[in-house]
Amino acid sequence: MSFRESERSSPNRSENSKAAPRFELGIKDLQSSALPLGHAAAGERLLSPADRISEGTEGLLVISNGHGEDLIALRILEAVHAQSPRLRLSVLPLVGEGKAFTLPVQQGWLRLLGPNAKLPSGGFSNQSARGLLADLVAGLPLLTWRQWRCLRRVSPNLQAVLAVGDLLPLLMAWSSGRAFGFIGTPKSDYTWSSGPGLAISDAYHRLKGSEWDPWEWAVMKSKRCRLVAMRDRLTARGLRRHGVSALAPGNPMMDGLMASHPPAALERCRRVLLLCGSRMPEALGNAERLLRSLQGFDSRVPITLLMATGSQPSLSSLEPLLHQLGFRRCPPPVEALGAQACWVKGAQMLLVGNGRFNQWAHWAEVGLATAGTATEQLVGLGIPALSLPGPGPQFTLGFARRQSRLLGGAVRPCRSSAELRDKLSVLLADDNLRNELGRIGRQRMGPPGGSRALAQLVKDRLIADTDDTSAQLHGRHPGP
Repeated sequence: MSFRESERSSPNRSENSKAAPRFELGIKDLQSSALPLGHAAAGERLLSPADRISEGTEGLLVISNGHGEDLIALRILEAVHAQSPRLRLSVLPLVGEGKAFTLPVQQGWLRLLGPNAKLPSGGFSNQSARGLLADLVAGLPLLTWRQWRCLRRVSPNLQAVLAVGDLLPLLMAWSSGRAFGFIGTPKSDYTWSSGPGLAISDAYHRLKGSEWDPWEWAVMKSKRCRLVAMRDRLTARGLRRHGVSALAPGNPMMDGLMASHPPAALERCRRVLLLCGSRMPEALGNAERLLRSLQGFDSRVPITLLMATGSQPSLSSLEPLLHQLGFRRCPPPVEALGAQACWVKGAQMLLVGNGRFNQWAHWAEVGLATAGTATEQLVGLGIPALSLPGPGPQFTLGFARRQSRLLGGAVRPCRSSAELRDKLSVLLADDNLRNELGRIGRQRMGPPGGSRALAQLVKDRLIADTDDTSAQLHGRHPGP
């Protein structure tokens, strides 16, 4: 697929603020819970003071609207920074506190803008009336207004804006008056074109020929929108039928996941990765349901349960639950496992590790998941998964079904603990089935390298100087 040559835009300078939450206008079904993507900057070199961001100046502003979107935005920012270390970069997260960006902010090459707050729904107010009401009471409209005011304040000094997410960041980027790009992360035409497609929403999307809506197409076709990138080729093709020059250069979610082999201490065990999410209190409830589902699981060989957590649930919050379920604490077999704690019960050994997804995902044979982004990454590595939907607010039955269709059945929802145990037994016993589902997962998520490709497109289409630059320096924008 050839890339259309296009216009570019404008200069830079800005202000200092913080991070932010927002009002979710679009359908944000696949934002995620678990952690993996954002740990890649650990090896980032520190810049000298001369290379650090100057006070009050910005070049590219990235707007993201969710935990998963923050991590994708971080991958792209890291790639842009690696290619152009002197380019001034800033980020405006519309959900939560922007913790994914902590390390690059500390290193001095990224600035965090905007007000921030933790919302009761954790950014999933679009999935339940109760969550929406709680967010409204917590001051969501005022926070969104303040974020927009922050954007308008810094936009005269921006060279370009990149939106990562769905409708809300897209509208924000458009309202900046600057050249902008859009990375559409949560929607995919696989969700309505795969599977039975019996829901009313599936019929609606089929009628349109895209999961994206007409008002979203209209903004993407703006003269100032210089880049539209989707997560897969099918979705990009659907948008092109509606006149949107959409590309699918690669999926940033698969970047930074380094392959590794399980240590000798685990080679004789069956290995199952547990992903319970990171939003409390849902994550703790998810952990309890997954662990209770494994009570009485029949295994003739030892089984290692690898629980890769984010900042939550904490080890202290898990300990009472594990005692209640009959686990007893013991030292990990070897330090190379990287576990914070080890618990055993019969043939089951449970390892708990904060931030261990990148290491442990490659060791697993099967995943048990109640997460979004991490589940997608896991199946993208070729590891099939089973999911166990709960009361939410994020990982509901509807979310799990949509996720399964997005990933071609490489993750399979289970309605009960008994069904999960049965399907786990089948997967562990059938190498061919695991390999086939793994192949489908890799195909749906695509290979690594998307961040670098997107960073190059951002540089070529948004950052490179054009004739518009001098006009924007004097406050004249290149039109709607």
